[in-house]
Amino acid sequence: MIGGATRIAAVFGDPVAHSLSPAMHNAAYAALKLDRVYVACHVTPDRLPAALRAISALGFLGVNLTVPHKQKALKIVKRLSAEARMLGAANSIVNRNGVLYGHNTDARGLEFALRELDVSLRGKLAIVIGAGGAAGAAIVAAQRLRARRIVILNRTRARAASLARRFAHISNVSEIQTAGLDQLCDRELMGDAAIVMNATPMGLKTARFAPLDYRATPRDCLFYDLIYAPQATPFLKPAAAIGRPVADGAAMLLHQGALAFRLFNGRPAPVEVMRRALMNQLGRVARRR
Repeated sequence: MIGGATRIAAVFGDPVAHSLSPAMHNAAYAALKLDRVYVACHVTPDRLPAALRAISALGFLGVNLTVPHKQKALKIVKRLSAEARMLGAANSIVNRNGVLYGHNTDARGLEFALRELDVSLRGKLAIVIGAGGAAGAAIVAAQRLRARRIVILNRTRARAASLARRFAHISNVSEIQTAGLDQLCDRELMGDAAIVMNATPMGLKTARFAPLDYRATPRDCLFYDLIYAPQATPFLKPAAAIGRPVADGAAMLLHQGALAFRLFNGRPAPVEVMRRALMNQLGRVARRR
């Protein structure tokens, strides 16, 4: 029962009704018998500053931020982790004795999801589609998995080039290149890819994805969509149809949530409990780990 001693965590977004985070976090609280609750709050961009100030005033444990708040939060929350600064976005705000700290769990969440799939990028090519915040997380995850080369493909080359410059200094990656979306049909480029990651909302509201030569890719090339949905996305459907391995962003969401849970509650998350809750919401069967 929710009472006067119940502690609250939340997700702020616009829209936010579709969020699966409450199901994951509340399943974790129930499993650990914690008097805590996680709720979804519809916060429009103009109300974000007031909503963030309310975290301390109301004694929230912290909040997750989703579209469109991750970048704007950096201008409001002054204490930021190195990861949030590097990615230029904060998706987890933690309340520590009335002081707000901004974190970003995107890249680590994606990295953990790819490691669960036994993805090895050492010495290989990773292709990232998009040049926004999600693409930044995909680049960092590929770097941490030791990709030798990363190619960013985006409709606007200037945005891709700007993103490449931000991450060029980080790493063990020998090169980061950029090109337009037309290169998704370049047989030579696609023929070298170990992974192709979609970090755009393309296909989220439409039935089609950009033209892409799926058959040019190696048979073991993984197609990973940072979008998650109950059904295969337009980016993943053609890959699955010709037998390429595919995965969507559900596991990334899971591990982002587990990292946020630890930040908010100061203890490890019951990941398998959260996985089952998430898969149940998506109408899938959770695989045993």
